[in-house]
Amino acid sequence: MKIKYWSDYACPYCYIGNTRLEKAIADLNLEKEIDLETFAFELDQNAPKDVESTTVERFALKYGLSLENAEKEVNNISKLGIDEGIDFKYATTLYTNTRDAHRLMKFAKTKDNEIAKKLNKLMFDAYFTKNLKLADKNVLIQLAEESGLEKEECLKVLDTNLFNTDVEKDENLALAYGIHAVPYYIFDDKYAIPGALSYEDFKTVLKQVKSESEVDADKDAANCEDGVCRI
Repeated sequence: MKIKYWSDYACPYCYIGNTRLEKAIADLNLEKEIDLETFAFELDQNAPKDVESTTVERFALKYGLSLENAEKEVNNISKLGIDEGIDFKYATTLYTNTRDAHRLMKFAKTKDNEIAKKLNKLMFDAYFTKNLKLADKNVLIQLAEESGLEKEECLKVLDTNLFNTDVEKDENLALAYGIHAVPYYIFDDKYAIPGALSYEDFKTVLKQVKSESEVDADKDAANCEDGVCRI
């Protein structure tokens, strides 16, 4: 089963949704049957390189809330992450541009799929748990080395525009699909799931897609090709 998903490292629901999805996959023993492919999506392509406001302040401005009510909403989102076993600290995140983080992730995918998976998780953890600044080159190098990448190769990526086009391709593909918010999941190029489903809903979707793929395989089992028929 192929699952494509678009996400940003500054998106709380992306971290929460991915955690729920991975739990559902593990509990259904589908790890070896599923190919998860990440796609880049920047919530704000013009986000600053340096921290200019707090999460609560941005939340209040965006949704027209008082700082007190905005803080409650932010804490409620953090609780969703905490309920998934994450030491979620949304209120104290350091919001900056995530383009370099996505470029580094693109580089990791050219090296090794397991390294890329590890780096993906480390990025989310760095932002929401450790509250590190993902626009900081030193932070990104530290995460890259921890995932298994070579420092010098990563510096070459971060000091240039390498993989910039790859990030833009992901975002253009999102536009082609009509994706304007993340997380966004596509199962087997058939089912689009916008948003972070609950753990139980992800399990239901996985079971349904797996069942339908097995039916499709049965249909393909009896056919003829090049004058030879099989049952």
